[in-house]
Amino acid sequence: MHTMWKGSISFGLVNIPIKMFAATEDRDVHFRFLHKKCKSPIKNERVCPSCNEKITPEDIVRGYEYEPGQFVIIKDEDIEAVKPRSAKTIEILDFVRLSEIDPIYFEKSYYLSPQETGDSKAYNLLRAAMKDTGRIAIARITIRDKQSLAALRVLDNVLVLETIFFPDEVRPVSQIPGIPEDSATDQRELEMAKQLIENLTSEFQPEKYVDTYREALLEMIHRKVEGEEIVSAPEAPQRNVIDLMAALQASLDKAQELRREAKASASGKGKARGNPFDNFSGNAEDIPSRMPKELKDAVWLKPVLTAWVNFLEWTSDGNLRHPKILGFTDLSPHEATGAEFIE
Repeated sequence: MHTMWKGSISFGLVNIPIKMFAATEDRDVHFRFLHKKCKSPIKNERVCPSCNEKITPEDIVRGYEYEPGQFVIIKDEDIEAVKPRSAKTIEILDFVRLSEIDPIYFEKSYYLSPQETGDSKAYNLLRAAMKDTGRIAIARITIRDKQSLAALRVLDNVLVLETIFFPDEVRPVSQIPGIPEDSATDQRELEMAKQLIENLTSEFQPEKYVDTYREALLEMIHRKVEGEEIVSAPEAPQRNVIDLMAALQASLDKAQELRREAKASASGKGKARGNPFDNFSGNAEDIPSRMPKELKDAVWLKPVLTAWVNFLEWTSDGNLRHPKILGFTDLSPHEATGAEFIE
């Protein structure tokens, strides 16, 4: 892991030499811009629009636009004169509880480790004291000529520094237009929404969340490299939600179904197929008209053989017992109906 910064933590009169490492990394898929004609990567050149001349780094000075079109020139020595003297120090200002800081303030995370030449005793002392008191430190640090507030905490026995925004860098919610005022809520809808939240509540397991768009991009790139033709995926159908109560009920039903599937999968028993026609009796001709809406809307059966069944009994192993269909017996769903099941 590359060391990106070296300095020290100022803890009262205690000085703790540390090294800083980026705790996160950019995993986005990046593209180069190419010349369409010859496929060569293009170059961006700096040009003065007034003189119409190409500019070299030696021709560039730093300026601050204090009014539209009006600049004051800022030299390197001007910046050095106001740069904080503690540029290589993480200066601890206060200790607070992590729960007191809203996540909107957090910006970027860094790992801190003791320097090889430093004494790890002071590092261990600060770590143990923060663990025992349940406090985190609010500190000030300057990285790449930018001063930031930071929260210093312990994560898996490592000191972690989280840069946080200054209060004037966070926009107040009062500037957001169109936020509805608190008003009376339908009690049935509220209870159903709370039940939906309960059904979707679980322990946070970050490894189960993936960037599906990035994976699709990388797969597409790999296929292009291999010379395969790329076919656009069909557009998902739009669903217009009109009835809030119906939408909540459908979401709740789906959440409960997913939870049952997860429990069955965790127990190693798998998901039993069951009999989709258990609640029906009478002639087979009546089945399509009496089928519940959730089965009608489900895209799971595409029959390629027209044959009505007077009596079906699906078992948990997915076999079909006693079908009066073309004289066959004990067939699998695919064999009995000549159908393709999509799950």
